[in-house]
Amino acid sequence: MTGDTNARAADGREGAHEGPERAGGRGSSTDARTAGSGIARRRVGGGILALGGALALTPIPLAGAAARSGPGAGTADGAADTGAGMESGAHRPTLRRGSAARAGLLQEPLDQLVRDAEAYLSDSPAHPWYAGAVLLAGRGGTVALHRPIGKAVRYAAYDEKTDAGVEFPADQQIAMAEDTVFDLASISKLFTSLLAVQQIERGTLELEATVASYLPDFAGGGKQDVTVRQLLTHTSGFRSWIPLYEEPTREGKLQRLWEEVPASTPGSAYLYSDLNLISLQLILEKITGRPLDALLRDEITAPLGMHRTRYNPPASWKPKIAATEDARLPWSGLERGLVWGEVHDENAFSLDGVAGHAGVFSCAWDLAVLARTLLNGGVYGRARILSEESVDLLFTDFNTAFPGDEHGLGFELYQHWYMGAMATPRSAGHTGFTGTSLVLDPSTDTFLVVLGNSVHPVRSWRSGSAPRVAAANHLARAVPVRPERGRTAWFSGMASASTATLTLPALRLHSARARLECALWWDTERAADALFLEASEGQDWQPVPFTTLAPGHRPDPQPHPAGSVTGWSGRVWHRLEADLTAWRGRDVTLRWRYATDRLYVGRGAYVDGLRVRDGVRTVFDAERPRDAGRIEATGWAPSAD
Repeated sequence: MTGDTNARAADGREGAHEGPERAGGRGSSTDARTAGSGIARRRVGGGILALGGALALTPIPLAGAAARSGPGAGTADGAADTGAGMESGAHRPTLRRGSAARAGLLQEPLDQLVRDAEAYLSDSPAHPWYAGAVLLAGRGGTVALHRPIGKAVRYAAYDEKTDAGVEFPADQQIAMAEDTVFDLASISKLFTSLLAVQQIERGTLELEATVASYLPDFAGGGKQDVTVRQLLTHTSGFRSWIPLYEEPTREGKLQRLWEEVPASTPGSAYLYSDLNLISLQLILEKITGRPLDALLRDEITAPLGMHRTRYNPPASWKPKIAATEDARLPWSGLERGLVWGEVHDENAFSLDGVAGHAGVFSCAWDLAVLARTLLNGGVYGRARILSEESVDLLFTDFNTAFPGDEHGLGFELYQHWYMGAMATPRSAGHTGFTGTSLVLDPSTDTFLVVLGNSVHPVRSWRSGSAPRVAAANHLARAVPVRPERGRTAWFSGMASASTATLTLPALRLHSARARLECALWWDTERAADALFLEASEGQDWQPVPFTTLAPGHRPDPQPHPAGSVTGWSGRVWHRLEADLTAWRGRDVTLRWRYATDRLYVGRGAYVDGLRVRDGVRTVFDAERPRDAGRIEATGWAPSAD
């Protein structure tokens, strides 16, 4: 099993080992040391922080501010409980069950989320992706979906000769339930990270201090300059994992860690590694004098009422725990048989079940409470586990030197490979090799928990993150985008590996002041997917440059000289204008073309209020029924949301 690695395969980003499956990294960084203790002395939350070669790390508003910045942030009447998050003095909701409408979500995409998840209980393509799962989705304080599917326990063993699972008798199999507890695998890293940020907040841990200043033996192998921040952002240079379980004693395991030589110069590359969080565990235990499991209980789970979250669940929990793998050589590092109720990760198992990188067990509702706490700015009910300033650190990209590997302190950011269309620069989350994932999107105040037992009966039966992506896509689609004007807007859809076109009729322009005007909304997988404005006089299509103007605090029009947009636009409507005088005196046809690759997609694109002006004349207006009927749509459709 071992450390979370990411092969970045064409159909997914999971490797053969434990965790959220990420590897690689580009560029270099320079450590900028800062003195003092505690978060306030770093000016996080109020100014510029010089870290990892990047300046200007500004905090991101959470929970409600972005969600309400555009039309239709809630229900049709604007009454959805989306929470207010980080706004000073704002209402910070606690969770309760409710309808999609109460959450400000659309019901049909949530229904489709469940249908798609159930499809992965069958061969996909050769074997089921998981034996079962628990799905939870919500917005604001409302959990609008909480659904178990499949089996928590189905297989007694794996037959490697026939590549088949050996099932328990039907009366011994256990159906998945809402409160089924899962081995979270590398989602455990989030808890270790939160505990570390708590200590940073309290001034007992320095973000830019060297690890060796807390653990002198850590300096072996050339690691004397590795910092706490580099552990939290996976830029320490550690390789993804080492088989600590081969050492029979704790002292032997630690000695291997002390002697480990970085695979890259610390701070020069992103390389996801379990060793980072194991090292962080050792620091936390050293500075607090308490073991990690006690810290988790006292500082996070007990205050938040997360009573189904802990290391080493008791034997009495076993009937409510999802089984994992028939762990045997050679695919597992240890010969253990069916792992059920004990941690799956070999290194965590060899550390008595308590490790910084793996070992936490939890259920979907408890993770939703954690998500709501962070979207609330660190508070849930009467309990506060982090300050708002500290929560900013989780949603701030410290890895700007390594595009594509965005990372807050412990939390991954903007990762389409499992966040799907929920991925934005504000979206944070993590995955676990056992089939788990957690995604928070502060821009829409939504949260998604997918807990599956995808290594049951064996890890080789699943690859990629297709169920996670599908679930995230549907939750993103469930957040309405209200038309900028009128009852419907043109929507590109969210299909991958497709091209959708929205074509206006041919127009003859006479004025030197001819222009296209419309409202534009876009959110695509950056660089990979894009929306193009094009013109043709009957044969080839050529780009039409345009400008966009966002609402609020950006009064200057943004030029798009290539006639295209891609990536994140803030999920607000932009006013668009394109100069068409180049086609003066000629017949010209205009179209929008939305093109996606075969991997991941964003929330798509919307166009509204299409109008072509020829000087003082309006020669096309999509609000006129006759003109609207002349639009040719392939892949695009009118949408009220």
